[in-house]
Amino acid sequence: MAASPWVRVALRYAATVLAVLLFLLALRRSGERAGHLAERLETMEKANDVQRQMLEAAARRPRDRNELAERLRDGRF
Repeated sequence: MAASPWVRVALRYAATVLAVLLFLLALRRSGERAGHLAERLETMEKANDVQRQMLEAAARRPRDRNELAERLRDGRF
């Protein structure tokens, strides 16, 4: 059964609208995903910075009680 030209135009128009809607939905989803990834990266950077600070502080700590006592006497602590 051959469809009338108007039906074919309407179907083509509907298919175009559907394709545009699907494209916009995919674009929105990828934007949301990029936002989540950026937030995750920021959280990881903060955690890494805190861990680095803790490691630096541990490297500067006195090795034993004698070194601690020396630092306290010298006023370097």
